[in-house]
Amino acid sequence: MTVRKTWNIAHSCGHSVDHDLSNRPADKRASFARWLAGKDCTDCWKAARDGDSAGKEEWLAAKRAEEQQAAAAWAQQFQMPPLEGPAKALDWGERSRHQLVTTAYTALVTEGSWDEADWAELEEKVRTVTRAGWWIDQRDAEALDLPELLDAATDDDRGTENPFQ
Repeated sequence: MTVRKTWNIAHSCGHSVDHDLSNRPADKRASFARWLAGKDCTDCWKAARDGDSAGKEEWLAAKRAEEQQAAAAWAQQFQMPPLEGPAKALDWGERSRHQLVTTAYTALVTEGSWDEADWAELEEKVRTVTRAGWWIDQRDAEALDLPELLDAATDDDRGTENPFQ
C-alpha cells in the first residue's frame, strides 16, 4: 500500500482544500499536512497579504524617509561628500553609508580600542569612496570589516574630485 499523495486539509480559515503533496517525501507528508491545517488557505493568505500591503508600504515609506533624513543630517554634520551614481541609488547608498559608518564607529571606538585619531584617519578614507553602489554592496558587511573594505575599494569607487576638500 502506498502513502497517499493527496490530502484534504481543513485550514484554520475554515476552508477545506485538496493538496497534492506528492512532491514531498512520503514520511514528511502527514506532518506537512498537519502544519498546513494550522495556516490559512492560499486564497485567504493572499487576500490578507494584499489587503495589508498599503499599510506596509506607508510604514516602509515613513521609515525610509526617517532614515534618509538622519543620513542626510549625519552627512552634513561630518562633511561627507555627496555620492555619485544613478539617481535611484543615491538615497539608498547614503542610508547604507550612514548605517555602516555609524555602526563601525560604535564597534571600533565606543566599544573597541580605537581612539579618535585612528577614527579620523578612517573617516578620511570614508570620504574618498563616493560611488553609491559601493556602499549599497557593503550594506550587509560587518562593522569591524570597514577598514579592510575601504582599503579594498578601487579607483572606480572613489570620486574624481579633490578628496582633501
